[in-house]
Amino acid sequence: MSVYGQNHFTWNGTLRDLHGSYTGFCTGRGRPSMTATLSSSSGLEVLLSTLQNVGDVESTLNILSVLDELLSAGTDRRIHYMIKKGGSEALLTALVKYGHTFSPNYTILIPLLHLLAKVGHKDRRIGMKAEEAGAVLLTLNLLKHNDQHARRTAACLWVIQVFCSSVSTANLIGENHGLDVIYRLIPQYTTKHLHAIKAAINAFSALLCTKANVCSAVSKGYISGFLWLYEDWHNKDNQDVAIAIRHALLCCLLKATDSTAGRQAFLSQGGIRLLYQTAQTCLLSKNLECLVEPSMQLMRKCLPRIPLPVTSDQSAYSFLLPGTPAFPDVSETPDESSDESDAEEAEDNHEANNRDYDDDLETDLNKLRLPPDPDRPKELLTQYSCFCPELSHDFQELDLSSETGDSSTASSSSDDEVVLLNKDRTKTTASRDSSTSDCSYSEMEISSRDMPAAAHLEACDFHSHSSILGTSPGFRTMVRGAMGEASPCQREDEQDNEEGGTEEFYHHTIIDRLLERHGAGIPHHDPKLYCAVASKTKSIPDFSILAFPDFWGHLPPPGHQPMAPRKPNIQRQKVFEDIHRFLKTDDIINHVVFDLEDNKVRGRRKAGYKLGQLTRMQPVLYSVKEALEGRPHWIRTGTEICYFRNNFCPAQGRRRTTFYTLTFTITFKHIEDVCYLAYHYPYTYSALMAHLKILQKSVDPAKVFFKQQTLCSTLAGNSCPVVTITACPVSRRWKDLHQMRNRPYIVLSSRVHPGESNASWVMKGTLEFLCSNDLVAQSLREAFVFKVIPMLNPDGVINGTNRCDLNSKDLNRQWSKPDPLLSPTIYHTKGFLYYLNIIGRTPVVFCDYHGHSRKKNVFLYGCSIKETLWQSGSAVDTVGLKEDPGYRTIPKTLDRIAPTFSFNSCNFLVEKSRSATARVVVWREMGVLRSYTLENTYNGCNQGIYKGLQTGTQEHQEMGMKFCHSVLSVTKDTRILYSRKLINHIDLDHNMLDHKSHNCFEDDEPPCAEEIEYSVGCPTLKGSDLDSDIDSNMAHVDEDDKDDKEHSAQKHQQDSISQSQQSSIKNHLFPPQTRQPSVDTPSERRDLRNGLSIAK
Repeated sequence: MSVYGQNHFTWNGTLRDLHGSYTGFCTGRGRPSMTATLSSSSGLEVLLSTLQNVGDVESTLNILSVLDELLSAGTDRRIHYMIKKGGSEALLTALVKYGHTFSPNYTILIPLLHLLAKVGHKDRRIGMKAEEAGAVLLTLNLLKHNDQHARRTAACLWVIQVFCSSVSTANLIGENHGLDVIYRLIPQYTTKHLHAIKAAINAFSALLCTKANVCSAVSKGYISGFLWLYEDWHNKDNQDVAIAIRHALLCCLLKATDSTAGRQAFLSQGGIRLLYQTAQTCLLSKNLECLVEPSMQLMRKCLPRIPLPVTSDQSAYSFLLPGTPAFPDVSETPDESSDESDAEEAEDNHEANNRDYDDDLETDLNKLRLPPDPDRPKELLTQYSCFCPELSHDFQELDLSSETGDSSTASSSSDDEVVLLNKDRTKTTASRDSSTSDCSYSEMEISSRDMPAAAHLEACDFHSHSSILGTSPGFRTMVRGAMGEASPCQREDEQDNEEGGTEEFYHHTIIDRLLERHGAGIPHHDPKLYCAVASKTKSIPDFSILAFPDFWGHLPPPGHQPMAPRKPNIQRQKVFEDIHRFLKTDDIINHVVFDLEDNKVRGRRKAGYKLGQLTRMQPVLYSVKEALEGRPHWIRTGTEICYFRNNFCPAQGRRRTTFYTLTFTITFKHIEDVCYLAYHYPYTYSALMAHLKILQKSVDPAKVFFKQQTLCSTLAGNSCPVVTITACPVSRRWKDLHQMRNRPYIVLSSRVHPGESNASWVMKGTLEFLCSNDLVAQSLREAFVFKVIPMLNPDGVINGTNRCDLNSKDLNRQWSKPDPLLSPTIYHTKGFLYYLNIIGRTPVVFCDYHGHSRKKNVFLYGCSIKETLWQSGSAVDTVGLKEDPGYRTIPKTLDRIAPTFSFNSCNFLVEKSRSATARVVVWREMGVLRSYTLENTYNGCNQGIYKGLQTGTQEHQEMGMKFCHSVLSVTKDTRILYSRKLINHIDLDHNMLDHKSHNCFEDDEPPCAEEIEYSVGCPTLKGSDLDSDIDSNMAHVDEDDKDDKEHSAQKHQQDSISQSQQSSIKNHLFPPQTRQPSVDTPSERRDLRNGLSIAK
């Protein structure tokens, strides 16, 4: 404990432990007692009131000592509780009281400033409170008069730093020459008063949170001054004793370059060259690793943006949305304000990124508890009754013999039985009916012009056979020439039946020969059926090639692939190469080798993906030669994987788009091979439609009610399927029909984000399991009716978008008020859920399958009122709130049975930014308690039996099956739940069940030496760093404070409160819920430091 004043006071309890003897503590030695009574106020409130009103120095110091030690020993919750009780206002009032004197008493002011900095750092409104109390300019004035006293200076600077959390407060300090005062406190290299110098730099950096202060700093030449200071400290700090000072200078430069003028000043003063040279020096010492990251951030931020070296950065394809009269006229003239607007956007993004996560939590109890009004009249909901065929079907086929075959038609879908809710909607001319392989991957062809004819045919011909639905004429002619066949006429139009028939006959001949020779043999996959389905798929580009992996199929590779080792410094090396090219422009070739959007380039359909931060994740590769040899696998491959922001900008128009560089190295196994590369295991729309047809044929129609219908048409005219799966009744008796028609509903959806192909693989596992003969699947069908929408964004999957639909919108942000024309799949899915709600069939479970690119393992997002209010620190009393904890049932079950699942990574908070997502809307508007988002990792696991391994399609499908298992936990039929036969059937391997869930509070990605954060702002100062600096300053005695030594020695010899008094004072300041068990445990250890007993 830090001790102030003349009394030595040792305290080992908690604030709430103060009780009866508190009065004796504050009224000792004849001092006046507190005016507030313990019966009417808590002990903390009495302390704070006394702090503001008492005039006795010794009592004030004792109160500050108690508050400081108890807040330091506890967690942030104690500080937040103190703030809630008016702690910030009390400290500010005391500061004004003791600072507005002719001769301020720094014996009180220094500990008071220290405590105010600690508490204010956690108070979001500390700046506004300080302005109201008149403490801002007072603190600045104290700083001006104590610039020769390092300890007092540091205390004032820390308080100014926390005041700057408010923009208006930072502007107020800047208007009163605060920048000039603080800048003069930053000297050249020295070894004295380093903590005060660091505090000055951090305070200056905090002032740069406003545009006005940034512009003022730039205009006064402080950019060149900080560059000069950094160079001086770098060159003279040979012993690396001032690393913290150099790091603080870099962070300050990062803030100063938030404006265009700041970046131009940095560039004109040779800042990039200086930091490039100093960073090269820092790379030679492990102690200086912390300086490399901010240096690279600063260089990347200030690199001048250059246009992409392409003809146009616009897509070669366009799509006219319904209701749009014409395409907008896009100006080809560069925007003069592009640089400034980009800077403003960067600053806005920086402020958004630095905003406390708790600010995003919904704290409005009415929004959390009360559902909003429906977005459509109830009369429109009756149209969705057709999607509940199980409620009206009479099952007459159950009375017929199994030889009639009518049951197949009655209990499964027919190609003619589809319902188009918007079939009369006008279709745009931009949609074209063509064959496609849904661009889920990019392709790389490896071939040789000089290969022998037979070898050329073996590699290229097999690939051309995958182009069943048409290829370029030249390529087909080459294949036929190699086969010794004549070249038939090219098909001019799909309406030409004769030529189309000839072409189709030729293609089917090739397919038969290919399959006879090699035979794919992939479970639940039929190449011919896939080709037939793909021919009906509508796409915006005129795709003409069916990809071989889609046609041939995929099998999970044997065994598991470990996570790829990461080569040290590879990412840093790539970024330094970018900077080196800027400094030495003669090394740039400046030649476009390949343009993805150029229609003249012959190649396969490409798709761009934004790689997440899991740079240890490898892309996947499919080799045609390997597939033809019996190994049709997508496998992880690639080394030296790097992903970072580059300095390119769009060639024309406003320069708000950010481009990234993705690099990796691949060594191909075979020559004369055709290889496909993908970000993740592809799963196309055509694959889904073919898979549904296969599942339909695989079920026993007398036992499984499987019905596929079309929910609606998409913007491009593709159908969005909805599938009903349940068990057929045992007979047509009223009892059996009643049981079936009163089963609870479970609604599952997937692939609203096209790039998240792993979600489709999980859904594939769910669908195959529900249609299987497994005992658990049979029990689930008998207990529930499953409504599955396996692909919510077919157009996005087909046309290769990563997150959006053809309307350029994220469909998972349209659930609040979906547009029936622009977001038809979301509009009708929500309408169907509304319909289930009004007929009394609200789903017991809703789950939307997603993929996650930044975290490992699989986890769920759910919704909870209480957890949201607790996490946000809301003042709402949750004791009276009643909430069904059943939303935790499924995730708890999954944590026990699914090896890839981590309960500790789950989140049940309701965020404002997620208010329009499926999870939140279905929970809030339809009242579905168990409304989830299932997040599946792209990368792998760091727990359980799959720890250290990358996930594949087999693990994804297993997760889909395990999710079905977990649904048993919500059934009301106890006979099913406690069936011994069923329990024994579920795989309950103890090694799997006892896996330790990954702690969600730990960093997901382990830190590495070259980890680089490419945000535009500087790293935020952690609260623990500020606290440690303050504690160091409190324990430190500077040369200018030698007179305090004797005074401090007297404190160490006194103890005004006995141990018995301490125990009787307890249990009054903080309420019981804030008690920290770690403080009061019997295993409490104590250190004797300077005569003080400090609890650990």
